[in-house]
Amino acid sequence: MSEVIESNTAPEPVGAYPHARRAGDFLYLSGVGPRERNTKKIPGVELSENGVIVSYDIEAQCHSVFKNVKTILQDAGADWKDLVDITVFLTNMKEDFKAYNKIYAQYFTENKPCRTTVEVGSLPTPIAIELKCIAYIKK
Repeated sequence: MSEVIESNTAPEPVGAYPHARRAGDFLYLSGVGPRERNTKKIPGVELSENGVIVSYDIEAQCHSVFKNVKTILQDAGADWKDLVDITVFLTNMKEDFKAYNKIYAQYFTENKPCRTTVEVGSLPTPIAIELKCIAYIKK
C-alpha cells in the first residue's frame, strides 16, 4: 500500500505525477525544481521572449529548489533530517557544480544523505537543477 502526497504549497508538477508517494516508512519525492507556486517564474532565470534561457543564477535556483523540497517534506509530515538519498540533476556540471556543492553543504550540516549528481542535457522546464529525493520516516 502507498499514499499519494499532493502539496498545496509547493509548485505544481509539470506533468501527470504527484509531489510525493509514501510507501511504508519511505517517502519518494518526484523531481523537484526551483519554480514558484501559481506562476511560471523561476528564481534566478532570465528568459528571452521565445522562452530560451538568456542567463541564470545557479545559487538562486539552488536555494529555491531546497525550499521546495522542504515544503513537500513538511506537507508530507516529514522533515529535512529524514532525507536519506538525493539524486541531483544539473544541466551544466562544469560551470555549476562548485556553487551548487557549496550551497548544498550549507543545507546539509548535520544530516548527510547519500547523494548522486549527474549532468543532463536539459530538464522539462528552463531550469538548471532538479532534485529527486527519498526520505525515511519511521511511523
